[in-house]
Amino acid sequence: MSSVLVLNATYEPLSIVSIRRAVVLLLKEKAEVLEAAENALRAQDVAIPVPLVIRMVYYVRIPHSTMLPLSRRTVMARDQYTCQYCGATPIRAELTIDHIMPRSRGGVTDWDNVVVACRSCNQKKGNRTPREAQMQIMRPPQRPRYVALAFLGESTHREVWSKYLY
Repeated sequence: MSSVLVLNATYEPLSIVSIRRAVVLLLKEKAEVLEAAENALRAQDVAIPVPLVIRMVYYVRIPHSTMLPLSRRTVMARDQYTCQYCGATPIRAELTIDHIMPRSRGGVTDWDNVVVACRSCNQKKGNRTPREAQMQIMRPPQRPRYVALAFLGESTHREVWSKYLY
């Protein structure tokens, strides 16, 4: 079964749900359709377009105490599987996690010190800071704002979702 992106009333990504769950939210009038496929789900008296993106009618409070764990997968998703030095998007096996301030020089592994880099850029930078290696970071690293990032992977990513995610 396909999946549907759920946005908060403020258009922030909340989660990804099944079509069945999305239809229930629509029928209970808790959500509205923002993007739909051309085909429809039909019953005897009603036809509902297959939802791709829905938005909650009321604001859903997201607890700030929920922390997204720092892992290779979440860093890759945050940086959109793109090298933060050259902008290349090679296959996942060619991507690495780079510490801006190298661990050997006191750098820690946290959201503000790690970025995605391709193998060649990571080797070029080596045990130096980007400034010392004369390399520019495309987008400064920061902690992701949404827990929904944990649910978003390339396997479930749809083209229509891109304008709502980043």
